[in-house]
Amino acid sequence: MAFRPRPLGMSVIALATLVAFQASASTLTRDNGAPVGDNQNSQTAGPTGPVLLQDVQLIQKLQRFDRERIPERVVHARGTGAHGEFVATKDISDLTRAKVFAPGERTPVFVRFSSVIHSGHSPETLRDPRGFATKFYTREGNWDLVGNNLPVFFIRDAIKFPDMVHSLKPSPDTNIQDPNRFFDFFSHQPEATHMLTRVYTDYGTPASYREMDGNSVHAYKLVNEKGEVHYVKFHWKSLQGQKNLTAKEAEAVQGKDFNHMTRDLIAAIDKGNYPKWDLYIQTMTPDQLAKLDYDPLDATKVWPGVPEVKVGTMTLNKNPESVFLETEQSALAPSNLVPGIEPSEDRLLQGRIFSYADTQLYRVGTNGLQLPVNRPRAAAINHNQDGNTNPGARKGGVNYEPSTQADISASISVRYSQMPLSGSTQQQGIARTLNFRQAGEYYRSLSAKEQANLVSNLAGDLGQVKSDGVKYTMLSYFQKADANYGRALSKAVKADPARVEAMAAKLQD
Repeated sequence: MAFRPRPLGMSVIALATLVAFQASASTLTRDNGAPVGDNQNSQTAGPTGPVLLQDVQLIQKLQRFDRERIPERVVHARGTGAHGEFVATKDISDLTRAKVFAPGERTPVFVRFSSVIHSGHSPETLRDPRGFATKFYTREGNWDLVGNNLPVFFIRDAIKFPDMVHSLKPSPDTNIQDPNRFFDFFSHQPEATHMLTRVYTDYGTPASYREMDGNSVHAYKLVNEKGEVHYVKFHWKSLQGQKNLTAKEAEAVQGKDFNHMTRDLIAAIDKGNYPKWDLYIQTMTPDQLAKLDYDPLDATKVWPGVPEVKVGTMTLNKNPESVFLETEQSALAPSNLVPGIEPSEDRLLQGRIFSYADTQLYRVGTNGLQLPVNRPRAAAINHNQDGNTNPGARKGGVNYEPSTQADISASISVRYSQMPLSGSTQQQGIARTLNFRQAGEYYRSLSAKEQANLVSNLAGDLGQVKSDGVKYTMLSYFQKADANYGRALSKAVKADPARVEAMAAKLQD
């Protein structure tokens, strides 16, 4: 988007002249608009002397080049974006007052797909959960549905997140990712058994972004006009179907094209082969949540047996014109919610509500939400002000509320829902853990070939673990999830199955 300065005290003739110059100018200029005399030779003190500091074109070029990169995301660094539209198809006003779900409502969207652990230019063939983050530019403000292709996560409490990421990232002394490190961490996190089982299947290496599903992972709250609350999970179902790569296929693809997922999405949209996803929801009342034998707000759990209802369809139909301005500067965060959609008490989500918005403030700046890709279609009216890269949108002398000089106030009609509380403050784990059952159920849902690939993929990393204590602890978790699963994995890494079974027998689920 071209920047056009607002004329202050400028005559119509002068403005017309300026516009004409801007439209026809072909002269290279500096950022202040002044023409450049020579862009090939630095100013020097004589023909053999040193370069002069007064060469403002040289200095500005180097300054701007040095600052071309904003800080890379710690997680979800490698990303690919696309624009599109979400069309709501089902009336769920009995569940939520969010206007994005009004039947027939057409909402522009921007989606950023990503890997999670690996760096910005890492091969897209590497095993990794995939981010599936959607920014809905609704008429009530932006709603960001920030999830993954897999429906669960490794941990259930945000306080563990930095340590988990550190363990999965390259070692600080070698800069090499090491299974000894991350399995050391996960051996202390039995709740990770479910996610590890999923990520080590071929779903950990999707064939393309078009051919993978998306999930909210977390439960949220839907609130209707009466203030009634239903808990909800969101699921994007790919209309292209799901397709994954085996380990051998991923290795072969990497040797030919380690940008295969990005290239595929760009090419499909350029050809008019627009990818589509249907959005489904699962809902439960607070009473239904309380009756389950596991904690349904635990991010390591799915909701088996809860029906899914289709609520709309998303189509991606436009590639970014600038990867930096759109994909890299996009700032998605679970805290970007709209009336009728609220966070649940999920402990991991509660931490992400702070962490994601905070990292975007650090990464793209205080006024990052005023950038075109992040700016809401609805007017943003508040008294947040100043800070770096401020485009100067604020006007007038009133930068506080309440005020008799400006008619701006909060709306009682969109207050958060109320929830009764009891008990005392505490620092304790959740009561209904069931760390292993769903991992076993998922393993048994796989075909024999999928089970074999899972065991092979997992053994490839677990077999590198040098610590017997860590290795056998991990094996006992998988054994507890499913005996056949544990035995197959123990055999693959040449472990003592009797020792694994004895350790698993002591675990509680």
